[in-house]
Amino acid sequence: MAMQLERHHLMQANSAQDRSEDRSNDFPARLAAVAEQMEATLSAVLPSPGGHQSVIMEAMRYAALGGGKRLRPFLMIETARMLGHEDKGVHVAAAALECLHVYSLVHDDLPCMDDDDLRRGKPTVHKAYDEALAVLAGDGLLTHSFELLAREDVHPNPSVRLSLIAALAHAGGTQGMIGGQVIDISVSESDRDEALITQLQDLKTGALIEYAVTAGATLANATAEQHKALKNYARDMGLAFQIKDDILDVEGDAEVVGKAVGKDENLGKATFVSILGLEGAREKAAQLGQRAKRHLDPFGNSAQTLCDTVDFVLNRSH
Repeated sequence: MAMQLERHHLMQANSAQDRSEDRSNDFPARLAAVAEQMEATLSAVLPSPGGHQSVIMEAMRYAALGGGKRLRPFLMIETARMLGHEDKGVHVAAAALECLHVYSLVHDDLPCMDDDDLRRGKPTVHKAYDEALAVLAGDGLLTHSFELLAREDVHPNPSVRLSLIAALAHAGGTQGMIGGQVIDISVSESDRDEALITQLQDLKTGALIEYAVTAGATLANATAEQHKALKNYARDMGLAFQIKDDILDVEGDAEVVGKAVGKDENLGKATFVSILGLEGAREKAAQLGQRAKRHLDPFGNSAQTLCDTVDFVLNRSH
């Protein structure tokens, strides 16, 4: 029954992907179509509730389904597509990345971390369930991400799958996302300057964005030169993404953003906005965006969607 359910959801996912190809020239529609496709893929590959432990599967699905831009999966899928790789396995790999990303959001929202009540426009997991289940749901999503990447349908070559697993572990670990989070909670605000915040965000936010792009390149068997260009693109775009987040925390609308705003200022946190000023932060983000696009020059017109993604990051309202 579980296998039949997964096949049904994957058929839905493939149908959504087919519909998305018809709209590939329209960036907002393309982004929405991939998000729709990822919703179906995630629904297929997440564990279905059952047994005495069903509540943890419910909490994992609550966290992962029903919202979000799915930007990281989008970047992986679009990078692979730009390089001529549209095998359905890339969607399972993208779902694995999204599981790890969502785990980080669930844990970030906990009272011992950022203490948020709202995520993606709905109550955070520890509010909808409780703190213990939120911790375990995050743990479950993290663990499941590596189980997904080990699946043979991600890529027929086990060496490629192992490379993807190792790279995701690095991006999510102490030299990546977790390392950035530790800096964020351990370094005093008075010791933070632009260089420190840049390092923090390169790890905390940028590492998974970089993984999304480079994993798409790995799945597409990109050359070393292509990998380097795409890695540089992702680094600049990832930092621009975080600067825009800092800007939205100052001038965003909580109902549009889908989470609390104004928290950084209320807590006296050092951010790109507090250090550079609002206009300075906008200028910095714009410069990074232009540089990110220049890294895509070797790919010509085939990189238009990735270029459009930079504009989306800089102009988004949530």
